[in-house]
Amino acid sequence: MPRLVVEDNSRMSLRIPAEEKAILLRAAVLRRTDLTGFVRQHSLTAAKAVIQEAERIELSERDSLRVLALLESPPKPNAKLLAAAKSLPKRK
Repeated sequence: MPRLVVEDNSRMSLRIPAEEKAILLRAAVLRRTDLTGFVRQHSLTAAKAVIQEAERIELSERDSLRVLALLESPPKPNAKLLAAAKSLPKRK
């Protein structure tokens, strides 16, 4: 997974059209919060959903049974895998 550069400060600038800002402000008022809190809460919820979706693998029944079978009876390593394992640096 690639690492993201995160700035040290806690500020973030966002440029949006006035019409969109008005919508966000209205929604914030309806939720009885300020604009920053509203945007932060909802953008974090959306971001967590995107991350969860990207990190989860959904298998079909056939594929999940195949994975379970391989875990119970893994195949013997082939020559290429053995050569790759031997070329790894030794642990201290």
